[in-house]
Amino acid sequence: MTVVETSDLTKDYALNGITVNALRGVSLSFQAGEFAAVAGPSGSGKSTFLHLVGCLDVPTAGSIAVGGIDVAALSRKELALLRRRSIGFIFQAYNLIPVLTSLENVSLPLVLLGHGKAEAREMAERALAEVGLGDMTGRRPKEMSGGQQQRVAIARALVKKPALILADEPTANLDSKTGREVLEIMLGLNRSEGTTFIFSTHDRMVMDFARRLVELRDGRIESETLR
Repeated sequence: MTVVETSDLTKDYALNGITVNALRGVSLSFQAGEFAAVAGPSGSGKSTFLHLVGCLDVPTAGSIAVGGIDVAALSRKELALLRRRSIGFIFQAYNLIPVLTSLENVSLPLVLLGHGKAEAREMAERALAEVGLGDMTGRRPKEMSGGQQQRVAIARALVKKPALILADEPTANLDSKTGREVLEIMLGLNRSEGTTFIFSTHDRMVMDFARRLVELRDGRIESETLR
């Protein structure tokens, strides 16, 4: 099953009166269960690609389908619902809510989807246990290491069982040992849950973990490797 498909995806930005071509006609499709990385140097368009696929931005031209749904046909409310239900996000800055515990951070997406508090708590506890943080449910982000915070972010992304998880430079703020541990957790969850992962990265370790590597340069596909 095709989870994501882009066709001639183009994104231009205006910067100080100059048009910047962030993406120039990128056509890609990703199947259910892939563990893929979109890589390239700074300015290659990899993060722009993820933001477009995640419906956080809109393309200048081209099309995006997520789960067979043409996102251009959706209203703002429908896009928000698609993101909430079907897409999990993992960011390099973790983006956890500082005043909430790890359990509350992971429960929040479920509450927003309409789950009862007791059910959301049970599901969040299970997700935190899956990433090795079953004994840290009451800790707030400032009481945790960077690697632990990223594990909470992974649990938050996974708890609603999305078809797709987008990870934007997830190892950028981690040392190599912690980064490897986080990647092993995500790869294990990919294998056990069948969730599709797409990374944007310039980290060679992430590229080595990926079973499919798409390399961008200057907004175009430079190469593609299957492993």
